Amino acid sequence: MDLVDRLNDVRTRIAKASAAAGRAMSAVDLVAVSKTFDADAIRPALAAGQRVFGENRVQEAERKWPALRQETSGIELHLIGPLQSNKAADAVALFEVIETVDREKIARALAAEMARQGRALRLYVQVNTGLEPQKAGITPGDTVAFVAFCRKDLALPIEGLMCIPPADENPGPHFALLAKLAATCGLGRLSMGMSGDYETAIAFGATSVRVGSAIFGTR
Repeated sequence: MDLVDRLNDVRTRIAKASAAAGRAMSAVDLVAVSKTFDADAIRPALAAGQRVFGENRVQEAERKWPALRQETSGIELHLIGPLQSNKAADAVALFEVIETVDREKIARALAAEMARQGRALRLYVQVNTGLEPQKAGITPGDTVAFVAFCRKDLALPIEGLMCIPPADENPGPHFALLAKLAATCGLGRLSMGMSGDYETAIAFGATSVRVGSAIFGTR
């Protein structure tokens, strides 16, 4: 299959998983993860109508997306990789959604840059549901207080939670935990599920899934 076939296959699977969960397909956004792929590899997805994309690194995204935006309107770009505070200004200028708010320093930097640039980004708090030391994200135990701090003290528009379950574990309990935390925080959005488990994530209430290799192929 070529990229468009793979993209359509993912869309079909999202529709089937949504129906099986008693949800509308429109309730689940597909974030096509284009990290490491160049503009030429992304253009077929744009031509097929995909408009929401995810990138891991600010600098890589800066090399690709300004030109692609000139060619195609309506693009929504998500930062799904860790953000360093010295890149906050660039991230606020480039992305519409940042899914990896995970510590006070980043939250404060984003609040300051959004005010300075007059941009109202949509934000997610990343939760390290597996307590993996090598992985970014706030601990589940600290999530409720951190979300409250971001929303009340910094007036940040936190709209949801994001997680990346451990690769060697059943993702279901991690998705269930994220959904429970989001409900406790009064948040309606859940970014969870990748190429290998997005159908499971939809069953647990994902409102966006981040799919890369199943669309773009092996990196």
